[in-house]
Amino acid sequence: MTRLGFLLDSGACIGCHACTVACKSEHDVPLGVNRTWVNYVETGEFPDTQRHFAVMRCNHCDDAPCISICPTGALFRASNGVVDFDESRCIGCKGCMNACPYDALYISPNTGTAHKCNFCQHRLEVGLEPSCVSVCPTRAITVVDHDDPADPTAERIRREELPVRAPERRTLPKVHYAGTVPEALDPLARPVADDGLIWSDWTGSATWPSSPASSTATRTAYTVPHAEPWGAKVAGYLVTKGVAAGVMLWAAAAALLGWDDRAAVATGPAAIALVALAVTGVLLIADLKRPERFWYLFAKGRLRSWITAGAWVIMADAALVTLWGVAGLWGGSTWFVVLIGPTAVCSLLTAAYTALLLHQCRGRPMWADRPVLVLIARLTGEAVLGGGAVWGSYLALRANAIAFAWTPVIAAALLAWLWRHDREYLRAAQAAPLS
Repeated sequence: MTRLGFLLDSGACIGCHACTVACKSEHDVPLGVNRTWVNYVETGEFPDTQRHFAVMRCNHCDDAPCISICPTGALFRASNGVVDFDESRCIGCKGCMNACPYDALYISPNTGTAHKCNFCQHRLEVGLEPSCVSVCPTRAITVVDHDDPADPTAERIRREELPVRAPERRTLPKVHYAGTVPEALDPLARPVADDGLIWSDWTGSATWPSSPASSTATRTAYTVPHAEPWGAKVAGYLVTKGVAAGVMLWAAAAALLGWDDRAAVATGPAAIALVALAVTGVLLIADLKRPERFWYLFAKGRLRSWITAGAWVIMADAALVTLWGVAGLWGGSTWFVVLIGPTAVCSLLTAAYTALLLHQCRGRPMWADRPVLVLIARLTGEAVLGGGAVWGSYLALRANAIAFAWTPVIAAALLAWLWRHDREYLRAAQAAPLS
């Protein structure tokens, strides 16, 4: 077998950025994004200071979370162990960006698809080295075959037990570092200082710690910013999906308790849920960088990704809600009773499946390290709260009483609060710097 990786010798690196420029030239990487870049980290206190360089890129992990979360198989493992991508299958969902602990993926502003270091596969196929390796003036970047017992670089990695980035994420990365300090590999140990120095400008959304985690004074002198992948539209999707699920959970509970008002527990909730699910679909498609490819989720989808599985859950929920409404209009009591269980279960899945999706984002400790039951409880609770408010408002308006005319305003205010709450929740999880 062949499992290619890199050894990045920070002790030999001079911070010239030749690797970054060569990579941009080789792959026509647009301005503002990078497949590989160089972090500058300074340690010590004046006059005893030292600058360290750390090349950042895809780690071609043996257990690559970007492959697991990719809904269409756009990210895959090549025969030589490299994590490669097929942009013709990418829908621009940005799930891989949150799954990767190394900040290695970006959405190309030219194509709207995910790109990253792919080891210059087109060069390997004709016997050439990756472009970054060929231009490095100090040979600080070395290709290593971890499965070749005769590879001297692989032997050095094993002998010296050279470190990797974020081993606690358990991705089994194949990029090792030599001649570096721990702070250079841990972004939380080297904050960007707000002292006006030219290389310390930071325009990203990351929230850095107020003081270094190490005992030695450490600071980031130069890095690159990356925006958070999921924002306002995803927060809106959490709210609308929760409303659809919550309304049907309340309706199913009422039907189970014997409430026979079909408009209150069948046709009305079904109509509300279908509208909410339709808005959910619009928000999800609008958040894709290639929205015209949304149908790939069904034509090319892979169920190991909860992005794909969630799309099928929403479709199944929409079908059951439709049947629920039809049964409320024309179905007999038997049909209505039969649908209570499946509808409730599918609505619960609709509310909770995103917890499993967030748990696949192994680059975000706030999601990946939290017990999945806690995430499920959070999302289900929001669904019950939001759906209950909307259903209660609907019931109040059906009563046709002036005293209840204010209930839609209360429901709308609660949904706005939930959206803002989810927006901050997404921002907090994506704020910690990865590089």
